[in-house]
Amino acid sequence: MLRRRRPLLRAAAVGGGAYIAGKHMANKANEQAAYEADQDQRISDLEAQQQGYQQAPPDYQQQGYQQQQYQQPPPQYQQPPPQYQQPPPAAPAAGPSVYDQLSQLATLHDQGALTDDEFSAAKAKLLGT
Repeated sequence: MLRRRRPLLRAAAVGGGAYIAGKHMANKANEQAAYEADQDQRISDLEAQQQGYQQAPPDYQQQGYQQQQYQQPPPQYQQPPPQYQQPPPAAPAAGPSVYDQLSQLATLHDQGALTDDEFSAAKAKLLGT
């Protein structure tokens, strides 16, 4: 008798697992369908709202007035044409920067081409002090 119970227990466990998995998939499908239905409803509401804005009010339609649709906004709402300014004239080509000139002086001083006094005088002249 004990031998017979094991296959039944195994079959019950497999069947129960399959039942739970199927139930889970069905719940997911129902949630997805509800989400899509809600989204479709919101889209329909927005489309109806947009159509309501595009139609003329009912009292205008009853009196025979026609809805005017402007291709461009009225003149007082139009933006003025853009005014382009000429770019400023290019500055004349500048010589090497102060940093480059100081580097060159330091290189000449390190090579021995300039004495300490000459280097100091050239640096003071360059820095304006």
